[in-house]
Amino acid sequence: MIRFIIPLIAILLFFLEPIFSLFSPIEINSELYITVPRFLMVYLIFIATYYNSKRAIIYGFVLGLLYDMYHIDIIGLYTFMYPLICYVAALVIRQIERHTVTVMVLSVVMIVLLELLSYFFASVIALTSIDFGEFFTSRLIPTMIANSLFIVMFGYMFKQITEKRLFQKQAGF
Repeated sequence: MIRFIIPLIAILLFFLEPIFSLFSPIEINSELYITVPRFLMVYLIFIATYYNSKRAIIYGFVLGLLYDMYHIDIIGLYTFMYPLICYVAALVIRQIERHTVTVMVLSVVMIVLLELLSYFFASVIALTSIDFGEFFTSRLIPTMIANSLFIVMFGYMFKQITEKRLFQKQAGF
């Protein structure tokens, strides 16, 4: 059963994201702020860092394809971006120390990269009409704050789970 813990958590996070997106938009002083939960992406970064980057890329591809089919009409956008973000995170973490705080900061940076890529792609094919300034203040900053809270609350647990599974895998379980 323990060998299925990593994909089960990924699937659970995949289904929890839309539930948490129901809390968005948030209205503060008659301004709407949109938060986009990227729980799965955070978890994939922790998998790429502490467990196995190839496995994270595979999970990113499969779950990105499911995300495309489940959430948006364009097949291929997240199918491409999730593995790309996992790959970039794995490359970056090879160059720096694998400290938990470093991986948490890297996760926030990768979420920013994912959101920027999503915005620029949507702008290019005219799926969005908001300008970059509005995107930055009403979506990117709130998304960074919300996901940073998630990372602080669950990052250490993700590290423990992935490292424990890695040690079990190395021991032959």
